[in-house]
Formats: sequence, C-alpha cells, structure tokens
Amino acid sequence: MTATACAVVLLAACSSGESTESGPPETTDTGADVVSGTGFDPTRQGPAADVEGATEGGIVTILTQIKDNVEPLDPSEAYQSVPLLSSLVFRSLTQYVYDPEQDAMVVVPDIATDIGTANDDFTEWEYTIREGVRFEDGTEVTAEDVAYGIMRSFDDDAFPNGPHYSNEFFLDGDTYKGPYKTGNQYDGIEIDGNTLTLKMARPFPAMPYWATWPAMGPIPQAGSLPAEYKLHPLATGPYKFGEYKPGESLTLVRNDQWDPDTDPGRHQYVDEFHLEYPTPVEQIESALLADSGEAQTTLGWDSLLPSTLLTAQSDAPDRLVTGPSLCMRSLSPDYRKIDNISVRRAIGYAHPYEDVWRANGAIPGVTALAATSVLPPGFPGRVDYNPLSTEPGQTDPAKSRELLREAGYAPGEYRLYIASYKDDVFYPAEAIVELAEGLERGGFKVTVYPQDSLYDKNPMLFDPSSPVNLRQGGWCPDWPSGSSWFPQVFSSSDSDIGTNRALFHEEAVDDQIEAISLLPLEEQPAAWGALDKQIMTKYYPLVVTQYLGRVMLHGSRVGGVSYDSVNAKPYLKNLYVIQ
Repeated sequence: MTATACAVVLLAACSSGESTESGPPETTDTGADVVSGTGFDPTRQGPAADVEGATEGGIVTILTQIKDNVEPLDPSEAYQSVPLLSSLVFRSLTQYVYDPEQDAMVVVPDIATDIGTANDDFTEWEYTIREGVRFEDGTEVTAEDVAYGIMRSFDDDAFPNGPHYSNEFFLDGDTYKGPYKTGNQYDGIEIDGNTLTLKMARPFPAMPYWATWPAMGPIPQAGSLPAEYKLHPLATGPYKFGEYKPGESLTLVRNDQWDPDTDPGRHQYVDEFHLEYPTPVEQIESALLADSGEAQTTLGWDSLLPSTLLTAQSDAPDRLVTGPSLCMRSLSPDYRKIDNISVRRAIGYAHPYEDVWRANGAIPGVTALAATSVLPPGFPGRVDYNPLSTEPGQTDPAKSRELLREAGYAPGEYRLYIASYKDDVFYPAEAIVELAEGLERGGFKVTVYPQDSLYDKNPMLFDPSSPVNLRQGGWCPDWPSGSSWFPQVFSSSDSDIGTNRALFHEEAVDDQIEAISLLPLEEQPAAWGALDKQIMTKYYPLVVTQYLGRVMLHGSRVGGVSYDSVNAKPYLKNLYVIQ
C-alpha cells in the first residue's frame, strides 16, 4: 500500500517529438482488468455481513521483520502501518473493504454516512459524521473531533514521516501548519452540526481515497500532544491498544465502545491481537511451516523467502496468501541525455529480467511478475499492451544490438552510467552485476559507480549534474488511481529529479495529466490507461522491469483470510480463530 521514494520516468522520442493532444486521450478499448479498489459502495451501512463459519474468541499473533509495519501509532503519522491500524484500531471518513463477489477491494463509508459529496468542480467535499461512533473512553465522536484530526495532518514537523496530502490539496495547505503552530482557526473546514465541508485549493476528485487514511479520522483536542498521544492514541475501531513496548511488541484488545451497527466493514471476532517485531524472517517462516502450538494462530506479515515458498507450496498450499501489489519497478534513462527512442528500447530488450529478479531475492512469477505497461495488472483502467516485440520478461540482446546499430552506435560505443549501493532495495550489488552484464551483452558499455552507503549513492542518483544516465526506481501509489501515479512520476521537471528520476519533460503529457486529474473519479481510470499506452508506445520513456507480487503464510487455525490488493497484505477485518 505504501508509496516509496522511487519513481518511473518518461523519456522523449528523439524524432517523434511531442504528442499534439492537449486533452484526455481516447478512452475506448481500455482492456481493463477486474480492478483493486476501484469499486465504490457509497450507501453500504453497518453491521458488516457475517463471515461464514466465523467464531468468536482466541488470540491471533502477527509477526513481522519490519518495525515500520506497526509503528508509528499516531494516526497523523501512520504510513506503512496504515493497513494494520486502519483495519483494527482507527476509523476514518471512508474505508476499504474486501468484496468477495468481486474478489476486490471497494471503498465504502466508515465514520461518515457516505463516501463524500462533492460540488461540481471537486473543490469542496461534504461529509456527515454518523451517530454512535465513540472513542474507547466512551466519548461520542463529533465533527469537531474529525476536523481537529484533519488539521493535525498539516503539521509535517510534528509528523515528518506521515503522508502530507492535506498540505498539497487542501485550502491554504501551503501556509496552514496545524493547530500546534498555526492554531485552531482554519478556513479549509466548515462545520455545521455534525457535517463537515472540506475545502480544496484545487479540484481533488480523489478525496474518497485520501479519506480512507487514519489522518482523515477523529482525534480529540484534549490530550493530543504528539509526544504523549503516540503512546496511546484513542481507538475508534473494534480494538484498542493494550500492552505496548515500543520497538518490540503491541497487544490489541477488544474495544467495548465499538458498535458494529455503525461500521460497514469491520468485525470483532478475535479476543486479542499480539504483534511482535522486528522478528527475523527465518524465525517467522520456520514457526509457520511447523504449524504447531501458537504458530497455528499466527499470521506472517512479510513476503516469503524463495526457499520457504517452495516448501510451503508443497506442504501448506492452503495456508498461502498471494496476490499482486500496486507496485512496479523500473529503470529510468535520463530524458535529457538518452534522447533517442531506439537506445531506450535497446535498454528494454537488453535488460536481463529473470537474472536480476533472482539476484534480488525475488521469485519469478510470484513476487516478480513480467511487466509491460506502467500500470500493473488489476489497476483501475489498465490497458493490456506490450511496447516491445518480445514476450514480457524476456531478454533479446540481439534486438538491442540491432537497435543500437540503427541509431548509429557500434557495439560497446554507447555508454551507460549507473550508481550502486550493495544493499539497495531495488538493485543490490548482485543484481547490479547481472544488470551490467546483460546490458553489455546487448551492445552497451556500462560503468558502475559503487557507493559505500545509501547516503553516498543518493547524491549521485538525485543530482541532475551527476554522470549517471540510468537510474533505478519504481513506484507504489498511495491509492489505486492514476492520480496517485502519473502526476508524481511523469509530470515535467527541468532541474529536480525527485520522483521524476528521468527529468522527463513533455508539455503535452503535462496537459493531459492535468486534464485527466480534473475528471470525475469514475471517468479517470480509462483515461489513465489510455495515457499509459500512449506514453509507452510513443516515447518508451522507461523500462518497466517487473510488477511486485506478495506471498505470505499463516497458521492452520487462522480463519477468514483473504488478500488486500490495495495494501498488498492479508485482509484483517474478517479474521477469526478456528476453534
């Protein structure tokens, strides 16, 4: 679920120039798959439908090797911890739920009575807070509490690691800095009884997605100072915080103030959840494979190692939770330096896909999926096309050399420069070796700049004046819409690499991104998919090297497990212990 500080890039074709279209591209024949998180059910009400066979009682243990999967606990700063906290502890204006009929995630109301009502140009959103939602201390949630929680989300100093979409989209988000700095008077939120009107600085059709985040939920003003509140934020969901040892463990216990009649998505079957972290992945997987004692009611929160998957596929196939994520990985040629589309395509043909996947610890076909388009399978509006003539994920060094000859370069004449760091999450040292060897088989000459640390690598990666002309990256959107993808990684930049690692610059593409971003949310998916195809076939601006899949394991007595394709995690709202 989460966005990483990595990005895809667009590279312009050297001869074809800019696209001449300025509005949204054609949206016919999208070839969209059944999608993750694109459905909306604005009228769904509580209680959530019973899970067949579910029983009450028992304890579920969740093990993860990554501390950030659990902390921070403060709703205003929750980021990687959102799938856990939103499922069990914190309620927001809207929420994702798993719909078994669609086998997909859909957006439904949460503490609001619907998913939001917008004005004609999406610069105002109205939410009415439902009656009967309470904090764990018994106090009923009011519109003022929600407004205060939202105002807190503007403070990027108090909550530096949290999402900051409020600053970007809300009225005066560039100047209002939250209640601790600017005060409680904020013109971007109006309250009338239990109804809030949220005012935007510019049209924001994607508000129902942002509204699913804990930062868009209630926080009482009293006792909310960050240093104190982060140790025990008040729950509104079916579970509240019990014993907490920062950086080690967290126990969630039943919240007796949660009313299922007010909640269209959650259940409270389990008595307690025990979270232990960081736990070494080998220890997690060994316990889950053994499936004895407490391990039978344990859920793994991290993707399996390749060796473990082979055993699990043989011994415990019914206990695997698998599915795609919304993430992809890519190589980004520098748009200013590699200005010939034949050279860019040559990189795509020469890339040693499976060799890099294996060197990166991925499992071909499971956690590393062959890629074509920018948007991954299941993404709203995705078009099924292939910008290269080879099968997805296949290497063709002969075709690469042919394209380089057509572009006027002899074997070994065109030089690629790459920065590396041995423990890089995308391309560790072993993967860089495979990458460089593959590109050289394709007719390139590769120079690698090995760095001692990520802090040494990043200046080379993000400094436009560095010699690097091929950058590693990828993207994970914060919600399943092109509005959380294309503006961030394709919008033009002349000097700032940021999330546009190729320094891509095409005004016509910028115009289309802006136009599509203003469409009603239900009209956007097809337009984003069509733009994806247009960009990759006209410009081939980046090499999409893989989509990311996930595979996790759980004990034999954990029931109600399904896959949350928005967050690429097991879906927690339906869990129960098989008695």
